[in-house]
Amino acid sequence: MSDWWQWSPRKESEERGFAVVGLGRFGSAVCRELIRNGEEVLAVDKDEKAVDELRQLEPSIEARTVDSTEEESLREAGVLEMGTVVVGISEPIEASITTTLIVKDSQGSQVRKVIARATSDLHEKMLIRVGADRVVFPSRMQGKRLGLELARPNLIERLELDDQTGIEEISVPELFVGRSLRELNFRRDYKVLVLAAGPAENLAMTPPASYVLQKDHVLVVMGEKQFLEALPEALPQDLESDEDVQDQQSIDSTSN
Repeated sequence: MSDWWQWSPRKESEERGFAVVGLGRFGSAVCRELIRNGEEVLAVDKDEKAVDELRQLEPSIEARTVDSTEEESLREAGVLEMGTVVVGISEPIEASITTTLIVKDSQGSQVRKVIARATSDLHEKMLIRVGADRVVFPSRMQGKRLGLELARPNLIERLELDDQTGIEEISVPELFVGRSLRELNFRRDYKVLVLAAGPAENLAMTPPASYVLQKDHVLVVMGEKQFLEALPEALPQDLESDEDVQDQQSIDSTSN
């Protein structure tokens, strides 16, 4: 079996797993989405009650009570061994800034990427100054959305049509570059329908089967969520369906 991840290589930070510091509504949502996508997650919070509540919701999660403003506590808990750390602390701001600084700059830290939550523009500036690679505002981004982005780095945008069906915009995988829609046959092999393809600023709607995918282009695909979510993880032969489906060529020919 060929290596599916050659088209969507994980960065070193992602291979080492994720730590989430601060288990309020935002941090807990990040944890749940990462776990749902099969990622390794270490969750920590100073509040033992918050840790226990998360364990009740996600019994399989590794959750610990830790004061994140103490370097040795973070080190002993294993946070500094993770590749990506999400600092979900909102208040006090000092704890958020101190935690970000520790996980980013502590001697021997293996953390390569820090995503921190901010509550104001000033808070954002301070987090960036102490080393945050990315700052998010919960009012603008849900924790679930961030968790999905971390678990599926090729996902650009998602639109849920209902509980089972959605539309996603994804980066064209390296494995698909230089190959036509006819050759890839998304409808038959991946159980999704290609709605558009091309440069993000000039997408070709309902592209013909002869359309060849290029590097740095995007794909807009529609289908059941289980198949959309399987795109970065499964080879075509791993996807099973009880129904015979038409191939992409026949779909494109009817649309022309």
